[in-house]
Amino acid sequence: MHPIILASSSPRRQYLMREAGFNFTVEKPDVEESFPDDLPVDQVARYLANKKAEYFRKELHNQLIVTADTVVILEGEIMNKPADRNEAIAMLSRLSGKTHIVMTGVCILSAEKEESFDDTTEVTFKKLTQEEIEFYVDQYKPYDKAGAYGAQDFIGMIAIEKIKGSYFNVMGLPIHKVYEHLKSWA
Repeated sequence: MHPIILASSSPRRQYLMREAGFNFTVEKPDVEESFPDDLPVDQVARYLANKKAEYFRKELHNQLIVTADTVVILEGEIMNKPADRNEAIAMLSRLSGKTHIVMTGVCILSAEKEESFDDTTEVTFKKLTQEEIEFYVDQYKPYDKAGAYGAQDFIGMIAIEKIKGSYFNVMGLPIHKVYEHLKSWA
């Protein structure tokens, strides 16, 4: 098996990779997470994962790079990471009482080949109170999370009424698919 580099500073992705039995090192790609305005929303996560992997292409020898990007899509619109408290509160207020899509794109890259794929999960939130939203934002500061929430945090515990698809995808990595793809690279 090639040495694996997880190109992500996300503690959740690192946790999932470790729990799935992978040994890896961590490096963070120095890439701006921007995408073309005209890119269809269902292609953004994979586009960003590929962009992150591309950052490492010239440095690859026998390593395997694993990159991922997660987006939250509500009513056909991407909800990125919130810039500040007000934006986080606004995002969670919009998600309250609605079903949204969480999509994670993954790219696995070696010097010899490249595979990219994505996974989609439907998440339904209960109606949240303003107090619940403000408590979460103030206590958990979800500024590094697409859609301003983590499924494993307080808001996920109290707000998620229904999930159709992979819970781990909502956490930031469809580990069941990553596992299958990495097994085939052995």
